[in-house]
Amino acid sequence: MILFFLTQANPSNARTFPFILLGNKIDIDGGNSRVVSEKKAKDWCASKENIPYFETSAKEDYNVDAAFLSIAKTALANEHDQDIYFQAVPDPVPETEQRGGCAC
Repeated sequence: MILFFLTQANPSNARTFPFILLGNKIDIDGGNSRVVSEKKAKDWCASKENIPYFETSAKEDYNVDAAFLSIAKTALANEHDQDIYFQAVPDPVPETEQRGGCAC
């Protein structure tokens, strides 16, 4: 699944992309109806260079903020003083050089 995402999203540096794994809906059945055990999820994350793992419940608002903060902190730590959102946006053309169109 990660390889598919990386192929489709084509991030500039796949090694620093801030992946996390969420075990969601832990509020249901007290976690007894899991498809993947917590241990199996943690072991998988450990085998993938320690991807952070969060058990969450969007319904109960449990650990959702912590998961998103983890992504944000990792992304910022990996940014290395680059403006990652506007790298390909050209500088605006000064008004004196603009031609045609409405002047409103």
